[in-house]
This record gives sequence, structure tokens and C-alpha cells, in this order.
Amino acid sequence: MPLIEWQDRYSVGIEAVDHEHREMIDLINTVHAELLAGTGGHTIASFLGDVLKGISAHFALEERFMREHGYDQLAEHKSEHERLLDALRDIMDSFESDPEGASRLLSRQLDDWFTVHFATHDARLHHRLGAHDGHG
Repeated sequence: MPLIEWQDRYSVGIEAVDHEHREMIDLINTVHAELLAGTGGHTIASFLGDVLKGISAHFALEERFMREHGYDQLAEHKSEHERLLDALRDIMDSFESDPEGASRLLSRQLDDWFTVHFATHDARLHHRLGAHDGHG
């Protein structure tokens, strides 16, 4: 069972951006499945590290896009990115003492992020400025 499933409410209405967000969900789910299956040498820490790395790379790309286009809400959007990364780091810290609780919290946090962040911040950004090149 995937950790996160794509839902229409995650869509920002720009196919290229939605595709990039689906790829991020696929990365999270692939690493999560490997972890559950005990393959690929993943541990909880490396799974979370891979998720954090993937999300951080996506945020860095978005922030560069916002800077290049003089986006008027860069500070607010970047602050929201930092808030999510801090929450993921907190979950990583709690995994060792409470893996089950941390796993539930991770799933809830990611779902909340996809629902709220994609639907508000990302939707506004990409409707104002269009799609960025997800591979740049």
C-alpha cells in the first residue's frame, strides 16, 4: 500500500507542475515500499533522508524559479517550505523512540502538505508565473 496516493485535490491545474508533484509522490512511495519489503538496504533513517533530499531539491528548484521571475510572495512561500522541512526533521528525530507514531505522523504531515501547500502556495505561484522546468 502506498504511503501517499495522488488525489485530484493535489492538482494545481498546470500539467507540467502536477507531473512533477506526482513524481515526488512516486519517489516517496517507491522508497517506502522498498523499506517495507526490506530491499535496497534502506533503513528508516535512509528512507527519511531520501524523502527529505527529494523534497529539498524540489523546493530549491521552485525557489530559484521564484527568484528568477521576481515572484512577489517568495518570502512567504520559502517560509512555508522551511516549515515543512523542519516538521520532517522533527519526525526523523522521533522515529527511533516511536517508529509507529512517527510513521503515522509522517503520512499525515505529507498528506497535509500535498493538500494545503499544492492547493494554495503552488497553485498561486504557477498560475501567476506558469510552469518551471522540472529538470533544470
